[in-house]
Formats: sequence, C-alpha cells, structure tokens
Amino acid sequence: MPLPDKQTLEREVKLSVKRDFVLPQIPGEPLPPQVFTSTYFDTENYQLAQAGITLRYRAKAREGTWQLKLPQDTARLELEFAGDLTQPPDSLIKLLFAHLRGQSIKPVARLRTRRTWIRVSGLKKPSADVVVDSVVALEGRRVKCRLYELEVELLGGNDTDLRRIEKTLREAGALDGDPRPKVFQVLGLGLPVPIDSVLPSSSPPIEHFKASLRTQVKLILAHDPGTRLGTDPEELHKMRVATRRLRAYLRAAQSMLVPNWPEHIRTEVAWLSSTLGPVRDLDVLLGHLDKECSILRVPERRAVEGLLERLQQQRMAARVTLLEALESDRYLALLEGLETGVLSPAVGDAAVSLADIARAEFKKLRRAIKTSGLDASDTVLHRIRIKGKRARYAGELAQTCVGKPARRFLRRAKVFQDLLGDHHDAVVTEQRLRKLLGQATAG
Repeated sequence: MPLPDKQTLEREVKLSVKRDFVLPQIPGEPLPPQVFTSTYFDTENYQLAQAGITLRYRAKAREGTWQLKLPQDTARLELEFAGDLTQPPDSLIKLLFAHLRGQSIKPVARLRTRRTWIRVSGLKKPSADVVVDSVVALEGRRVKCRLYELEVELLGGNDTDLRRIEKTLREAGALDGDPRPKVFQVLGLGLPVPIDSVLPSSSPPIEHFKASLRTQVKLILAHDPGTRLGTDPEELHKMRVATRRLRAYLRAAQSMLVPNWPEHIRTEVAWLSSTLGPVRDLDVLLGHLDKECSILRVPERRAVEGLLERLQQQRMAARVTLLEALESDRYLALLEGLETGVLSPAVGDAAVSLADIARAEFKKLRRAIKTSGLDASDTVLHRIRIKGKRARYAGELAQTCVGKPARRFLRRAKVFQDLLGDHHDAVVTEQRLRKLLGQATAG
C-alpha cells in the first residue's frame, strides 16, 4: 500500500478565545498569516465521525491536499495525500475500508480559516506552534456560523512545554476550549463514546459482558487503519490482541450464551487473528534481532544483516497476504457479523456470575501448572501460557464486578504472561534461526 506524503502525530491543547484576543509575548517567531478553505467529507450517517475520524481537503493558494486524522490514544495521527478535490486517492480510501464498507463519501461541511500563529522557540529546536484560528462555516456563499479557537500543537517539545505554554495563554485570557474538532462543532456532533468506558459495578453481569465485547470490536476498528498503513507495528499488535480478547471472552462466557451460538464468530475472529499473526511474529523477531545485531562485531553484524534482509522479505510477503485478507469479502462479512451478532449476543442465562467464570479459568491454569512439573517442555509451557491468557481475560471480564481483588490478580497475571511470552518468543526465534541457518550457504 502506498504511504502518505506526510505523517504527523498531532498532540495539542485546544482553548477558546474571544474575537479580540491578542497573543501574549511568547519567545518565538511569528509566521506569515494564512487563509485556507477546508472541505470535510463523511458518509450519509457520519460513519467516520462516529469513530472520531476526520477527512478533509484543504485548499490554500490554489494548492490543496487531502488530510486524514485518526485517533491514536490521547493524540491524533494526521496523514496527508496529494490529489485534487474531485476524488480522494485510492490509498486513502483503502485505509478507511473497515469504516466505510462500500459507503460513498460526500462533502458535509466547508470551513474558511484565517490563521495567525507563532512558532515557539525551544532549547535546540522549535517546541510548539501557537495558532489562533478565526473560522467561518459556509453554506454556499452564506456564513452559517463563526468559531474562534486557540491551539497549541507540539513540534519538538514535550508535555511540560505544552502545559507551560497553556498556562501563559490562560493568564492572557484563554479559557477551556471545546474538545471536539471544528467540523464536529459546526455539524453539532458529539465526540464518540470512549472505547474503554466502564459500566457501574451494579450493572447486571450480561451488561458487563456486552460492554467488554463492544470494547474489543471498537479496538479492532480503531487499529484497522494503522494496521493497513504498516508504519507502527504496535497498531497491528493492538488489533491482534483485540481479536484474541474477543475470542477469549466468547469462550469464557459460553455458559451465558445460547449453545453453539458463538462458534461461527469465534472461528471467523480466529481467522482474522491468524492473518495478523505472521506479520506480528516477524515484527517481534526483527526487533529483537536488530537490537542484538547492534552489539556484534562488524563481520558478525554483516552475517546477521543478511538474515535480517531475508526476514524482511518474509515480512513483506506476509503483509501482502494480510492486506488481501483485510480487503476481502470475508473480512467485510466478519465486521458486519460483529456489529449485528456480538453486540447483541444470543443470551441463554444472563444471571451467570462473571466471578465464577474467572474462578473456573484460574482453576484450569492452576491445575495445568501443578501437573507440568519443574522440567516442563517448551510445548507444555506454551499450553500453560495459553491457559494463563484465558485466565487473565476471564479476570478482565469480572474486573468491574469484583473490584480490587480482580485488579490485583490481573497485575500478577500480566507479569506471568509476559514471562512465558518472552520464553515463547525465544523458542520461536531459535526455531526460525535454525531453519534459516539450514538454508544458508555460509555460516
């Protein structure tokens, strides 16, 4: 998949100001004022906005670019693509496959912005841009509404710089800003419900279960574009973890559900996880070997670099297979099935205790450890690792109901899982290296 022309991780603070607000004295360089027009696009039912995504074409001085903003933890990833207003690039639309699912996009708002700004000086390089935007929303030639907004966007600085600049601006009269993107404000749209929103502990067990399923489905969708983009391995990792949690939750809560109901969904989620697995495994292996390679002597490093190149070729081939799967009808059907099925599961016994479910999975783990012995093989340790994951994920299901004991168990379960995970990664690395060495013409 072609990469965007530019990628920026956008970390900012939004403040509100009055029309006559004047920027205070801030060490830095005033930049030339700008005027630009942004045409925003979405589906008929605002499918992108519901996911916290904005897509716009920004035109300035007879030149324009497509800009896509994707939520990423507490920041946003901004991607820029060359093109004209008539049609967004195919590579951009492919990134949104899971959100659009064949729906067409159309212009939903047009905003004209007059910007004054300062590039704030840092110790060695600029730390942030302080931007004052005067915005009008247009309907044809008519002004629909006006917005005045102040933003501090980090460049080379850190959170301490961000807070220091924010304090200076507040002392000059800036107030709390609307956290919504400008287009959301113009259209009267709210921010999406946080992915990890938690229900009250008094909610029925089945509602906690449904909320857990919803969270994992949202995470799959949230990390889908980043997985397709392929520039941050953590995006694929988080998407894969969400598939594993989803399967584990459906498996653990079988006693709550109509018999056999979750099997098809679990099978399809397992297929998705298996398409993500080869690329993720190679990401882990390459990251580990690249780190080890850096401390070798030059002749040894050259030999290992040859192995790394072959592994990179394998990763590229695995990624082609992954992208084909993520653009397939099967994946599209899975996404539809998750929304219509998993988010409204066929409930058999809604009164089953989530704590009992977690307790049962932990007993299976404890029994497996007791019978493994002190000289357990790599295969046995891998099976224990899987049972450890199941116990941990079942504990997550019960966490909001059980409270502190569940949180304490989850901390310990994570340490246990990480330890066995490191061991499994080492085993896989050894196996793959032995295979590569067996194929090598020189040691």
